[in-house]
Amino acid sequence: MTQYIPSARISWTPASWRGKSAAQLPDYPDSAALTEVEERLAASLPLVFAGEIRALREQLAEVAVGRAFLLQGGDCAESFAQFNEPAITDTFRVLLQMAVVLTFAAACPVVKVGRMAGQFAKPRSSPTETQDGRVLPSYRGDIVNGLDFTEAARRPEPRRQLRAYAQSAATLNLLRALAQGGFADLHRVQQWNLDFLHTNPLGARYQELAGRISETLAFMRACRLDAATDPQVRQVQFYTSHEALLLNYEQALTRRDSTTGAWYSGSAHFLWIGERTRQLDGAHVEFARGIANPIGVKLGPTTDSDTLLRLLDALNPTDQPGRLTLISRMGADRIETALPPLIRAVQREGRQVVWSCDPMHGNTLATRTGYKTRPFARILDEVRGFFAIHRAEGSIPGGMHFELTGQDVTECLGGSQAITEEGLADRYHTQCDPRLNALQSLELAFLIAETLKDYRRATQRDHKVENGGRDT
Repeated sequence: MTQYIPSARISWTPASWRGKSAAQLPDYPDSAALTEVEERLAASLPLVFAGEIRALREQLAEVAVGRAFLLQGGDCAESFAQFNEPAITDTFRVLLQMAVVLTFAAACPVVKVGRMAGQFAKPRSSPTETQDGRVLPSYRGDIVNGLDFTEAARRPEPRRQLRAYAQSAATLNLLRALAQGGFADLHRVQQWNLDFLHTNPLGARYQELAGRISETLAFMRACRLDAATDPQVRQVQFYTSHEALLLNYEQALTRRDSTTGAWYSGSAHFLWIGERTRQLDGAHVEFARGIANPIGVKLGPTTDSDTLLRLLDALNPTDQPGRLTLISRMGADRIETALPPLIRAVQREGRQVVWSCDPMHGNTLATRTGYKTRPFARILDEVRGFFAIHRAEGSIPGGMHFELTGQDVTECLGGSQAITEEGLADRYHTQCDPRLNALQSLELAFLIAETLKDYRRATQRDHKVENGGRDT
């Protein structure tokens, strides 16, 4: 694959974003401490490496042309307090389960990317929060400040970046061990079930699927086929991602690859620019355009086609496959009108992108009991709308982007558990936005698998008709 090189029309350095207007960055009261932290991070090892990032870009290029599917998911915001091995392992396990369901149904590889090992910073709709008449800075994620509503906790503290770096490194160590050390072996697919799935019909459905996979592997071994012992059966490639929000942290972990001369962010394999920070002349687009990592861009319902095409020119001027993922986050009630014009604009220009759907952020609502939540039915409606629109436009629905956890939380309404507004209080643990729990995530995977399989069958029929009845 051709190495991504940023546009030569405008010079770029890892620090050039500092000359641009930067949205959503905290105002640190101790500038000397911030400088010290940046210097310490700049002298630290990167968390991920150029070869891994290039491998992900190659896989995303396959997603862009429909030969693979992207599954991206994990915490809304990682926390210092809930950092433990079971939580990480359970989320990894749920993503493996979802990937197996999608792979088996659609008969195509699934690229697995976690919102893990770095997803600490969160954009906010307001710089301040008011409680009982008292105004304090908004909580911006554990990498910036604390959740407690006190002046001390809400003061932005740059040294938190060092703790986030250390936690990300430890999380990556565990993820690599799980992915490469036998846990992800498909021969153990029946052991991936979580305890609270055993009493649910979905657990039985998953076990049935796992049994079919195990029988297939046993048959392959009996026939002495090498595929049963192939590394792709016994290991998985798992990548990390987060929103590139805290730019001084991102800059400090950016390194130049000695073999290619390209710049890579060493904080994660995949970074995305959020809906609130995708200004064309802003600092976040400026930083992202110069690094060779795969880049995602969140697109809300107010995105216009001209802005989107200018973003494509800024972030992928040479139109290299696997470089850019467009993550639509429209809402179930707006996707039918907001998404088609964007798809048409990209197709009209012949640009190579991965289209992914984030059905979480556009479907958030507040309940009468005061909880922020997301109805499972609306999430599913947006997913189905995403597939239907892409089929109608002759485009490729390349992936899904979820906020989820492997824990048995009650944060999103509905699903087969039938979580009610009153039931949200049972186990509402998120520090920011509501997440799908393990059961809802697996249920959604089965439903998406059916939709994806129907889409692939329908497009194959369409292509056959276009080619005069000949198979393509």
